[in-house]
Amino acid sequence: MSRDRGLWVLLAVTAGVAAGWTLSRRYLERHKAALFSPRLRRRHAALGYLAGHPAAETVTLLRDYLAWEKHPALRRRAARVARELEMALE
Repeated sequence: MSRDRGLWVLLAVTAGVAAGWTLSRRYLERHKAALFSPRLRRRHAALGYLAGHPAAETVTLLRDYLAWEKHPALRRRAARVARELEMALE
């Protein structure tokens, strides 16, 4: 009986992780163009999306974003993403 319960718990945890991963990917994909949105979470999601897509245009876009963004945490995140993308493109 305990063995069956452990299996169900493992399956539930696996399903939860898969659902969370799927939902986070959808959120990032939906808000990938929201870099200059008035909403913080959408800008954060856009930064997350851009972090996974290295291109010279992305670095230029992030430089413009850094000049525009006022929120300190998002500025730090954008600067870190820009540095990482620059290193990846070298």
